[in-house]
Amino acid sequence: MKKKQTFDLRNREQEMADIKTLHLTFVNAFLVKAREGFVLIDTGLSMHWEKLESELISAGCLPDQLKLVVITHGDLDHCGNCRKLQEKYGARIAMHKADEPMVRNGLIRKRKIKSIRSKFFFLLKTIFNSRLEYKKFTPDIYLAAGQSLQEYGLDVTVIHMPGHTHGSIGVLTDDGSLIAGDTFTNNKYPATARLVENQNELEMSLARLKKLNIKKIYPGHGLPFEMETIMHRL
Repeated sequence: MKKKQTFDLRNREQEMADIKTLHLTFVNAFLVKAREGFVLIDTGLSMHWEKLESELISAGCLPDQLKLVVITHGDLDHCGNCRKLQEKYGARIAMHKADEPMVRNGLIRKRKIKSIRSKFFFLLKTIFNSRLEYKKFTPDIYLAAGQSLQEYGLDVTVIHMPGHTHGSIGVLTDDGSLIAGDTFTNNKYPATARLVENQNELEMSLARLKKLNIKKIYPGHGLPFEMETIMHRL
């Protein structure tokens, strides 16, 4: 009998690509199987460290198969474990340079909040984050629009989609799966970013995304959903 691979693909959210969703309370991280090893996209809050580390070890990613960590944007709930991964496992952290001040200096960007629900969530998030030790770090790699991650074993393209933050990026697989950070959410239903640094940038980003061959979206919060369910709102 053929030995079962360590990377568990039982999660049906992975039907379009080798993407495993790591549910870290209210935020998602994503573990993507590369040709050799893994790429982790986002890391959750520092309070999620034990769960994140356990998931990565169970998948066979740690201690030595983590080829790259990609951060979709500089908010604390997406990059809270970057420094720990750097220090303990020598992980290389990649992100867009526009969000570097957020992670290097702890800069908090001002946002427009689109809904009462989002205002409540943002208030809770602000209070929650203020009680956490902010683990600042320096990125190892800066990613640019259109960049391939083939050198890390992934046939994916980096998509720069400013709006939620200036440096927001996504990762688009060849088969049409977009790991989108907070440019999209699906807490109650699929929607575009509820917290917006620059509305004009967001609208331009969404217009560009609409022209791409995107079939499924993996948001930073909530469950994956089909792109066609939100196309009429872009």
